Amino acid sequence: MTPLLAAAVTAAARLQGRFTSRLHDERTAAWLGMALGAAFLSAFATGLVSHYMQHPPGWMQWPSRPVNLYRVTQGVHVIGGLATVPLLLAKLWTVYPRLWQWPPVRSAAHALRRLLMLALVGGALFQFVTGVLNIGYWYAFPFPFTTAHYWTAYIVTGALLIHAVQEWPKARRAVMTRPQDAVGRRAFLLTVAGAGGVIAATTAGEAFSPLARLAVLAPRRPGTGPQGLPVNKSAAAAGVAGTARDAGWRLTVTGRVRRDLTLSLEDLRGLPQRTARLPVACVEGWSAEATWRGVALRDLLAMAGAPGDAHVRVESLQRGGDYRTSRVSPEHWRDPLTLLALGLDGEPLHIDHGYPCRLIAPNRPGVMQTKWLHRVVVL
Repeated sequence: MTPLLAAAVTAAARLQGRFTSRLHDERTAAWLGMALGAAFLSAFATGLVSHYMQHPPGWMQWPSRPVNLYRVTQGVHVIGGLATVPLLLAKLWTVYPRLWQWPPVRSAAHALRRLLMLALVGGALFQFVTGVLNIGYWYAFPFPFTTAHYWTAYIVTGALLIHAVQEWPKARRAVMTRPQDAVGRRAFLLTVAGAGGVIAATTAGEAFSPLARLAVLAPRRPGTGPQGLPVNKSAAAAGVAGTARDAGWRLTVTGRVRRDLTLSLEDLRGLPQRTARLPVACVEGWSAEATWRGVALRDLLAMAGAPGDAHVRVESLQRGGDYRTSRVSPEHWRDPLTLLALGLDGEPLHIDHGYPCRLIAPNRPGVMQTKWLHRVVVL
């Protein structure tokens, strides 16, 4: 044995000798693993809802009702994900002595299991770190968050399912075995659960208004921002402050219609007005409800003679950005709650909320509630 290898073996032995807590056992790991698996699968399912609502394939159309579906699923995704952090850290603390087992690789099968564990642990930590940075609006990484988060979720979920199948007999045996140090284990698990509960309580207010005062960890709270509604991007940040206030602003309806329409703000205000109580629900997990007033999109498209099965693209005054336009399916534009909103809670739209005209529709992510509209194209 070379001196370097001998030193490594000695160091590993010393480290293993430090893992004296009885909580580094299979029973604790099994209970944490089952809870963590359920939390990860919930995050994966709600994350898929968010992704496919924003990027629906051609064969999938999301309904416009229930109105708050996206608000609930994305709130569960973000708030539940944050509450899972103590669970993830506790699980890693419980099992990390295994990382110092010697030799690190015993066979080809063992090497594959180690690679699987690397994908699971590394992917979980990647999702945790980038997810927290995303909801804090701090993009300290050079890659697009949504793409990386989406594909890493498949890697983590696949590794998790394989790991669960491999470990299930051992976990079942550990759970069924008569416990030792039950008091200490119970206190540890309750502490982990309590930490998750505290995180949930101090973030849930970003989507559940009665808890808004407790939402000290939330990036946005209901009741803040212009007209009592949060904003992610202001008119100045979008570069539309001047064009949105231009007296020559017009909304055009064109494309697959019997006749094009060109309407001023006064023309829109002169059309039959409708109201809708709808939330703005953001991908970062926050949401806030408000009363909107404006022209039903279906009424405007009926004036233009648009076919009932057409898809619609709405376009913002913004000159760039991933969400400068958004697509509205027939299920959404035919819904009477889908408005080209001109007012918010009894007042004209604030410019940061999309003045002079914005889209507001039920069961859509906030990034698809396009602001500062100037063009509606029937496809």
